[in-house]
Amino acid sequence: MSSTGEQLRAAIFLDRDGTIIEDVGHLGDPRMVTFLPGAVAALQRLQKRFTLFIVTNQSGVAKGLLTLDQVATVNAYVTGELASLGVPIAQVFVCPHARSDGCECIKPKPYFLNLAAREYAIDLKRSFTIGDHPHDVEFAHSVGATGIYVLTGHGEKHRKDVDPASLIAPSLAEALPLFERQ
Repeated sequence: MSSTGEQLRAAIFLDRDGTIIEDVGHLGDPRMVTFLPGAVAALQRLQKRFTLFIVTNQSGVAKGLLTLDQVATVNAYVTGELASLGVPIAQVFVCPHARSDGCECIKPKPYFLNLAAREYAIDLKRSFTIGDHPHDVEFAHSVGATGIYVLTGHGEKHRKDVDPASLIAPSLAEALPLFERQ
């Protein structure tokens, strides 16, 4: 329990591109959003047990390839579609920086995890991160959460860079059994 007596809840922090939706590069147009097969059904099941967040690095903003408004429009579309299908997303966290900027919010730095823990009474030790880049797994390890690496998006390309002891699933949908064991 938190200091206010509120029960802490477990959460899942999801990468957006390559995990929930197809990774088409620097996505600024919601008409180009395609949900990955089985992702919505998986999230419908998971939202019953976990508070869901999206945490996305959008370096295209820093590179001048996207605007924050475009990123916000895509995020609003994704969360609106998910909400209409019974999948509420508590919040979308966006890092608009390039890795070379040295910001505090880019994954795998735990800034957004700690922020969510404070603002939403999240127990990070019982929580998960899911994504298709090694930093999505490292993101979890930074706070004692569990990281799950998916092979969708860039997953296959970077698989050799992930700790072999990591939990790995072919897709978000096929990661569901990993939650049953926890």
